[in-house]
Amino acid sequence: MTQTSSSPIRPAVLVKLPDLLRRLHGGLIVSCQAEAKEPLHGSEHMAAMAVAAAEGGAVGIRANTPQDVAAIRRAVSLPIIGIYKLDVPGFAVRVTPTVESAVQIAQAGAVIIAFDGTSRPHPDGLNLLKRIRMVHEQTGCPVMADISNYEEGVMAEQAGADIVATTLSGYTEASPAQDSPDFELLQKLVASLKVPVVAEGRIATPEQAIHALTLGAFAVVVGSAITRPQWITTKFVQRMANP
Repeated sequence: MTQTSSSPIRPAVLVKLPDLLRRLHGGLIVSCQAEAKEPLHGSEHMAAMAVAAAEGGAVGIRANTPQDVAAIRRAVSLPIIGIYKLDVPGFAVRVTPTVESAVQIAQAGAVIIAFDGTSRPHPDGLNLLKRIRMVHEQTGCPVMADISNYEEGVMAEQAGADIVATTLSGYTEASPAQDSPDFELLQKLVASLKVPVVAEGRIATPEQAIHALTLGAFAVVVGSAITRPQWITTKFVQRMANP
C-alpha cells in the first residue's frame, strides 16, 4: 500500500499512482530548473532541457513554476513532478508552500505534486496531514514530500504522502550541512518506510546515482549536474586549478 487510511483521497490519485510508479521506478528524473538570476532562466530553455533529458533516457522531469511546467508538458510526454518555489516573507519554506500553489502546478500539467514536507511552519498554517489531504482532493494528483531528516520522512508517510524524497537534507536547520548526498538518511528511510523513497540532493555522478539505487532508492533525481552549465563549468575549473 502507498497510502495511509488517515488521509482520504479522490479515486483519481489511486488510479494514477500505480502507472506513474511503474514509469519512474529505477530511473533517472532530471530536475529542469533555473533561478531568475541564471543564464538559462525561462520556460523556453527549460522545455529544451527537458527534451534533451528525454532523449537521453530520463524517465521523468522535475520542474518549477506553472509556466515552466506548462512549457515542458507541451514538449515532452514524460511524467512531470511539479513544484512552485515562492518566497513568502517570514517563512523559510519555498517549495510549493501552499495548497493554492499546488493546484496551480497541477493545472499547468504536473502529474505529481512535490512540496516542502518538513516540520517548519507553512504560510497557510495547515498541518501536514491536512495539507496532503487537501492537495489530493483539489488536484487528484499523488504527492511527493520533500523532507530533510528521518523524523520528517516518517511523519510524511504517516500523513499520507505517496512518495518521500530526501531533497531538503542539508538545506534546513534540522539537517546537517554536507557536500555529498545524504546516503545515510536514504538508507534509514528505505529500511523504515513502505512508500517509495526518492534520492535527491547533491547527486553529481552516475556512480552516486547507482549507489543510491543499490541502497534501495525508488528513483534518483539529478539537477545541477545535468541542467546547470555554470555549475558544471565551475566544477571543471576548480578541479583543473587543483589537480
